[in-house]
Amino acid sequence: MAVAIRMKRMGRKNRAFFRICATDRRSPRDGRVIEVLGTYDPSVPDTDARCLLNGERVNYWLSVGAQPSDAVRVLVKKYGHNGTHLKAMELARAKLSMPRIIPEAGEPVFVPEPKFDPKAAAAAAAETVAATSAAEASAPVEAAPQAVADAPLPEATDAVVEAASPAAEAGGETQPEQA
Repeated sequence: MAVAIRMKRMGRKNRAFFRICATDRRSPRDGRVIEVLGTYDPSVPDTDARCLLNGERVNYWLSVGAQPSDAVRVLVKKYGHNGTHLKAMELARAKLSMPRIIPEAGEPVFVPEPKFDPKAAAAAAAETVAATSAAEASAPVEAAPQAVADAPLPEATDAVVEAASPAAEAGGETQPEQA
């Protein structure tokens, strides 16, 4: 059986969507397929985000003699297992998966935080610990605790004394003491 890797047209009228499939060369364009290997959506605005391929399966079919069509050959070269535009495709897909934000007039713009990366968090924590240890080692020795305990206390003001009185806590008014 001669196998071809080609696009199968899906979608509705004036809104094409393609599946990249391994098919028998004798079957019709939109007929039965052996395996679906990826998709191509020409309506996606970012060119690098249009194609999604299973690179391992494409390599398998090419290794057993499947012949890609001209259009699929270009896509495999760009976005296949060792494609020339693979990094650009990953960045475009990540950008495409971010939520779209359309602020109204006068509203603040919300920028979502990046996804949590445990490896990056562990590296940042280790870097912080190392910097703290280095700073503590080079810092001069601070005043002894006894010197801090012997320091004079600040004098209390009348407002502090009134607020601390039991009548103020009970909610009643206090009468000024007459001497």
